[in-house]
Amino acid sequence: MSGPTSQQPPVLSLYRRLAGRPFGRRLFSLAVAWKAPYFRSIRAVFVDLAPGRGEVAARKRWGVQNHIGTFHAIACCNLAELAAGTTIEVTVPATHRWIPKGMTVAYLAKAETDLRAVAVVGDLSGLAADESREVVVGVDVIDTRGTTVVHADIAMWVSPRRRKVADAPAAGPRA
Repeated sequence: MSGPTSQQPPVLSLYRRLAGRPFGRRLFSLAVAWKAPYFRSIRAVFVDLAPGRGEVAARKRWGVQNHIGTFHAIACCNLAELAAGTTIEVTVPATHRWIPKGMTVAYLAKAETDLRAVAVVGDLSGLAADESREVVVGVDVIDTRGTTVVHADIAMWVSPRRRKVADAPAAGPRA
């Protein structure tokens, strides 16, 4: 996807246009949350986004805390899914689409600070145009001390995009 002749996914193109501008990453993050409103609850900001790797940060604030004052476990999952979904979106070939299939989460330490989620997607350049497969996106959620507080493996089902009716071959004569 990153070759000079390949077309960038629209999400990646938007990120690259905005990232270097004042408040551009925040504006991009708001656009993603507008498209997927549930992510608004964590108020995340994209730090970096490229095919194969994405990083998203979220501040520890009252709205994401649990009863003991740490970053809530489900808010951590939300951050991990945002990082994984956006990263796979900019990594899959234009011929394919994806949908989350499942998530395995390990809570490794108390999340007592601001967090950042780093998602990594393996190389998908060898994916055949008609091939479907499960792709596991690993996400580490890391605190400001550098401690991984959560690790998530998010299974994504990657499959060919359906052709639009206009793209389908014309039907032959009917008998």
